[in-house]
Amino acid sequence: MSIFRGKEVPGDKVHRRALLERARFEVIPLKNLSSQLPFLPTDTEVSVTASPAKTLEDTWSLSRELCQLGMKPVPHLAARMIKSRDQLRSLIEQLPDIGASEIFLVGGDAPDPFGPFTDSIQALETILELDHGLTHIGVTAYPDGHSFIDSQVLSESLHKKEALLTLSGIEGHAATQMCFDPNTIRSWLTDERSQGFGLPVHLGIPGAVERAKLLSVGARLGVGASLRFLKKNRATLTRMFAPGGYDPDKLLRPLNSDLKALGVEGLHIFTFNQVQSTVVWRERAIARA
Repeated sequence: MSIFRGKEVPGDKVHRRALLERARFEVIPLKNLSSQLPFLPTDTEVSVTASPAKTLEDTWSLSRELCQLGMKPVPHLAARMIKSRDQLRSLIEQLPDIGASEIFLVGGDAPDPFGPFTDSIQALETILELDHGLTHIGVTAYPDGHSFIDSQVLSESLHKKEALLTLSGIEGHAATQMCFDPNTIRSWLTDERSQGFGLPVHLGIPGAVERAKLLSVGARLGVGASLRFLKKNRATLTRMFAPGGYDPDKLLRPLNSDLKALGVEGLHIFTFNQVQSTVVWRERAIARA
């Protein structure tokens, strides 16, 4: 049974404003980030990616810097980048030193595993055996599918990760990869909820970034299906991209009436290190809400 309502009520606007106010910004540990760090609001939750071109230690180092600047870092832990169980234990033990009690666990984009873990479930099971001190673990979700993983496998994995977190008593959420089709997001989450999936969802959306940056980086991040949707639907592409860059409202607005009903409790904003323009957009969106 669908929980899609379609018609917006006053409470939906309140919920959307709350999502915008507590939105989490994702940044990448690259040199071009340094000039953008001053634009991150103090006390903001900042998600720090893990890239095969860098190391997990780079992710932890940037997280420490963000903590020192007054932010709340959430480091990404990519299972396929973990070189050994000893490295995993060391990274977990360092979390208090970088001001983090939460991680975002991903499988990772490395074509070949660096060590013993081939997916995030294996890493999660090992973390839960450690004296980890974690209070929250985020996991990934894919409304638009994955380039190399069957949709049924993705769904089963998502439910298994929820079961592991529930059994351990650790709070969690699922953050979605980028998807540009509101109907796809609505349909995917409605289906997952009907199958008993109960974790809060953080909707992954691009920030106010340049179109070329979004399309090029998005293709590398495994959102090819959604990018193909945009290319096939020229009218949608025209509406979603303003002359200065992508406007995230073009995705959020059609979902306003369903965000609360579908259990969307957060926004995970991919800044691609274009922090200033994204923060300006967020503040304007809050003012309009």
